[in-house]
Amino acid sequence: MSVTSTDLRNIAIVGHNGTGKTSLMEQLLYYAGVISKPETIESGKTISDFTEEEIKRLISVHTSLAHLKWDDKHLNFLDTPGYAGFIGEAICGFRATEASIMMVDAKDGAQIETIKLWRRLDNRNKPRAVFINKMDCERANYTRVINDLREHFDATFVPTFIPMGQDKEFKGIINLIENKAYFANDGIEKETIGEIPEEYKEIEAKYREQLIEYAAEGDDELIEKYFSEGTLDAHDIRVGLKKGLFNNRVVPVFCGSTLKGSGITSLLNFIAHNFPKPLGQVEWITNKKGEQEDLIISDKGDATAYVFKTTIDQYSGKLSYIKVATGCIVAGETELTNPKINKKERVSKLYRAVGKKLIETPFLSAGDIGIIAKSSICETNCTLLENPNKNNFTFKPLSIPEPIYALAINTEDKKSEDKLNDYLHKVAEEDLTFKTGFNKETKESIVKGMGDVHLQLILDTVCEKQKIIIHTKLPKVAYRETITKKSGIVEYAHKKQSGGHGQYGKVLIEAYPIERGKKYEFINSIKGGSVSKGYIPGIEKGLIERMSEGYLAKYPLVDIGINLIDGKEHPVDSSEMAFKLAAKGALEAALEKANVTLLEPYMEVHVFVDNKYLGDILSDLSSKRGRVSGQQEFGRLQEVIATVPQSEMLNYAIDLKSMTSGTGSFELEFSHYEPLSGRASDLVIADSKNIE
Repeated sequence: MSVTSTDLRNIAIVGHNGTGKTSLMEQLLYYAGVISKPETIESGKTISDFTEEEIKRLISVHTSLAHLKWDDKHLNFLDTPGYAGFIGEAICGFRATEASIMMVDAKDGAQIETIKLWRRLDNRNKPRAVFINKMDCERANYTRVINDLREHFDATFVPTFIPMGQDKEFKGIINLIENKAYFANDGIEKETIGEIPEEYKEIEAKYREQLIEYAAEGDDELIEKYFSEGTLDAHDIRVGLKKGLFNNRVVPVFCGSTLKGSGITSLLNFIAHNFPKPLGQVEWITNKKGEQEDLIISDKGDATAYVFKTTIDQYSGKLSYIKVATGCIVAGETELTNPKINKKERVSKLYRAVGKKLIETPFLSAGDIGIIAKSSICETNCTLLENPNKNNFTFKPLSIPEPIYALAINTEDKKSEDKLNDYLHKVAEEDLTFKTGFNKETKESIVKGMGDVHLQLILDTVCEKQKIIIHTKLPKVAYRETITKKSGIVEYAHKKQSGGHGQYGKVLIEAYPIERGKKYEFINSIKGGSVSKGYIPGIEKGLIERMSEGYLAKYPLVDIGINLIDGKEHPVDSSEMAFKLAAKGALEAALEKANVTLLEPYMEVHVFVDNKYLGDILSDLSSKRGRVSGQQEFGRLQEVIATVPQSEMLNYAIDLKSMTSGTGSFELEFSHYEPLSGRASDLVIADSKNIE
């Protein structure tokens, strides 16, 4: 299936968990004739949720791609997870598409992840529409949800569909543009079109007048026509909404029921003819000078693309999801280079996808999304260039948040450890919010992710697939050490006599505190050549090596300046090694006089909670030695910003879930180090003695 750039639309389906994103994808594919019937989440047979962990847990874990055709337009949909733990997958969807559909529950309105995802769309200035789902469910209320959205977000929400009834009385939707009613059936039988029932004509007229006013604001010519004629026809409304959506000035609001397949026909019509096409859109690139530039998506010129997602399939191998920015990639012909590793390869085959099903395609044109299988040069975030000599740039990488939850892990034997490491390496390649590594300071293997659910899912999966046992615990905190006063001048001579040449080196230094975060400063104040220049690198090596070993609790020393004042060498016995050892001895002596203290890492935390939990959250942060620096209100939701010691945040993902009945979420990143003293310091030092 070949697709030209002008016929493309790329859409991310996003929203809070449980709002019906995967069910919407099923209905879209069913209405487009891609599948014979829409499946339920409980059946384990949906197109989007096809991995073992998704089927077992009945949640979306990965972003899934599906392609369909509607009214001669080719639509790429990316169904994204709604759990905060899998935000990296949602970001992949944002990166590769020109617009999003925000799914909102007709009972609950804007939820915590709705707000967080909305902010991410704002940061990218991405056009979006809202689909109010589950209009057939108990307590569904269209008007309340619209008002809730307007309370939470600074946006112009434009009702484009309205429901015919709600809750148990829901009958279908009214398309205000077409002035037609779409009657819901059972989700297997598609909705049927008809005239608007008499009982809804009054409310339809009210909402349609509002729609016309909003549409007129999208274009100056339409405003003039509206004032002169007092109305706009369906074509004019579409033009106004299309321009307003393209400029991210209006947010069309749709509604329906994915369970009953209601609202789908009108939604597909609107997307196909009114959502932004990729041609003419802007991609951010970094040129060879390190400057950011705009690249316009165009079907002209050499092929350029970027990889926004990677998966490892047990049958197809590594699958690299790409977005083409310029030109055209032709299977069997186009040769692409990854400038980061300066390697190139010919693209043998290209694919579209409908969930896990790969469909071979002869080419991918500008703006299109597809897959390259088993590439040796592709990795997530990499740039692909047909002509690297002419197009010397890289695409801006995904903006991935830092992991917020960590565990120390170990296995029972070396064979199990090898299996674990091999599997986790593959996971890290697929999921950029998952990180694994070894902490040399604490002698622990560490895994980091976006929450306990995120990590537990990964570890449970590796245990099941590799048949190994994994032990987990909270990791030790990576403290630092520093000095709080000058040491004064100290000297140290390294002397060693043997049968042949001996070893001799003498240095005089002074250690002093420097600005927090500067880490290290070295000044060579030797005058008169008392120590040859060739020995100075050895002295620095010795100082840096000694700083890495710590003093109080074996944590690295930081934020220390060292002034090399003088020294002495021997014409025969001196060497770089002798001066390195002399420098280590001198710094040891200086530390005894410089009042070494521990430094504790602090994190900046953004907590998102319902108003009713605010008091509990503030009290808990205070008990964790946290300092609140700000609050923002989004309707009934609050964002609390605070700095808290890392040691108090190790289990916060679980603590917050308990305090907010699973509704709260948070983001975390390193802030700074602060001195730690008293009993807390004594406990850390005592604990360090147990680290081998």
